[in-house]
Amino acid sequence: MPQISQLAETFASQLFWLLLTFGIVFFVIGRGMAPKVQATVDQRDKTVADDLAAAEAARAAADAQEEAWRVRENAAREAAQKRVAEGRATGAAASEKTLAAADAQIEAKVTAAEAQIADASAAAAAQIEVVAAEAAQDIVARIAGTTVSATEAQQAVKAVLHG
Repeated sequence: MPQISQLAETFASQLFWLLLTFGIVFFVIGRGMAPKVQATVDQRDKTVADDLAAAEAARAAADAQEEAWRVRENAAREAAQKRVAEGRATGAAASEKTLAAADAQIEAKVTAAEAQIADASAAAAAQIEVVAAEAAQDIVARIAGTTVSATEAQQAVKAVLHG
């Protein structure tokens, strides 16, 4: 076969050009471009590492600020609760004071009303005794036909009413 017989003649020439091409590619890419690419990759890795470090520092600072905020928030909440408790206590004391004053006024009014009722009751009882004494005088005069003095009639009514 003619293709196989040419193989030995062209093999050396193809091997030469292959080695020459790989050598040129090696020196152009391997010695010229690869260091530049490697420097770019190293620079990118350094930038990424710096960015990660900056992000970590920013996260740590944010965590510290958040913790400080939580402390301030808790202190503010406690202060607000303390003020609410003080307000409730002040309001309760004011309410008690107002209720005590109102109770004293009501008690005074009740006492005055009871005194008025007692006075009115005594006056009414006295009027009843007077009317009963007069009625007793009239009854004795009509039934027995005798006259009884007002003093005797009043004494008899008092004896019957007060027993």
